[in-house]
Amino acid sequence: MKKPIIYLPLKNASRIKVFIPFDLYEVRALFKNLDTSFWHPNQKLWSIVNTTQNMVLIKNIFNKNFEIKDSKEYRSIDKRELDDKSKDALLELEKVLYVKRYGATTIAIYKNMLSIFFSNFMEHKFKTITKEQIEGFIYQLIKKNGISESYQNQMINAIKAYYEHVLGLPREYYEIKRPKKSVSLPNVLSENEVLRIIQSPKNIKHSAILTTIYSAGLRISELPNLRVVDIHSEEGFIFVKDTKGKKDRKTILSQYLVTLLRAYYKEYKPSYWLFEGQSGGKYSTSSINAIFRKAVSATNSNPWATVHTLRHSFATHCIQNNVNMRHIQNMLGHNSPKTTEIYTKMIEINNKKITSPLDYLLNKDNLRT
Repeated sequence: MKKPIIYLPLKNASRIKVFIPFDLYEVRALFKNLDTSFWHPNQKLWSIVNTTQNMVLIKNIFNKNFEIKDSKEYRSIDKRELDDKSKDALLELEKVLYVKRYGATTIAIYKNMLSIFFSNFMEHKFKTITKEQIEGFIYQLIKKNGISESYQNQMINAIKAYYEHVLGLPREYYEIKRPKKSVSLPNVLSENEVLRIIQSPKNIKHSAILTTIYSAGLRISELPNLRVVDIHSEEGFIFVKDTKGKKDRKTILSQYLVTLLRAYYKEYKPSYWLFEGQSGGKYSTSSINAIFRKAVSATNSNPWATVHTLRHSFATHCIQNNVNMRHIQNMLGHNSPKTTEIYTKMIEINNKKITSPLDYLLNKDNLRT
């Protein structure tokens, strides 16, 4: 019989990966019930948050009947110095993307990806590179360098952007095979966990930041861009300007948050941005992350949670409270209702909220007797 395999986590790895053979039903059930356990369908591996205590715990579950192997380490991708032709091509792409109003982060990612692509094809005329050659290049990145699915998709997006927007080739030319899309559920905190986290900071500014993100379903990048004038207490909404996809939107303004923000405003008196840094200007996302991590640690909440988990939790809790799905979609700024509907899969299912058909049958049977 095969043994479970524990893969030694790489330096700074956040998770311990584990392989559990299909036949070991009881062992798998024990691991599945551990806090922070997670199944990675594409890798066919389980994982748990990387701590010394968790390593001891899983070894005890496997009762000394396991193997230990080194994790597969990502190998750096070779990149040669670009020639003038390649540098000119990157510049052309940058110009086109700026005119099309792509975000600065997206442009930087595309340029980095294409510099790797160009360095492998400098001996070719870029316009004559075939789709088969491009897919062969991506195959080598997967096989030799162990790139992730997200990295693969970013590389494909960058190549497509160049062939579409710069070279103007037809769509059929750059329709490159993508990895099968995995369906993963967002991480969600319970209502009690959220309450403990947002009430944990002693500093009113820190508490107001976390409360604003959760109560309005904001992305971490949207919080620093809030202005004082974006809080419409009379009308009961927050105006979120120029969000992901270059869209403006309105989201809910909690009555409790209004009271909290008024107390915060009296103490800090922000002039333009709702939350300012120590030296003025926008509050940084790194500082928001630090506040959240400290609150999670102090409350012993799910260590796998991130600031974005507050947004996931907002959406899920809205559904639990029977908020109209269209309203939730608008508050989150989703283009498609299908994006919002994934949160319906996160609704907690238990016998306190739903009655099994078996109970209906047995109750009916009791009524007859």
